[in-house]
Amino acid sequence: IMFYNYIIESTKNGEIYSGYTEDLQKRLKEHNQGLNISTKRYRPWKCIYYEACLNKEDAIRREKYIKTTQGNRLIKARLKQYFYSSRNI
Repeated sequence: IMFYNYIIESTKNGEIYSGYTEDLQKRLKEHNQGLNISTKRYRPWKCIYYEACLNKEDAIRREKYIKTTQGNRLIKARLKQYFYSSRNI
């Protein structure tokens, strides 16, 4: 079983959310159906980044890192082209 870290972006206001899941498509659908209290008001969402992990422990560790300042910078660097083309930061 693979686990995925993902980053989604609200198409409503550009808000960013990250998490991990076993089923990326199902999880995105749940976000867009308003089943997550943290993301409900910013629907709809689109997935802008994901990466696979070999197990749940690695996915949790990676999610925690992504949510740190250093991890956030790393992801923004990886997605630099996307961010510059979509919102000029």
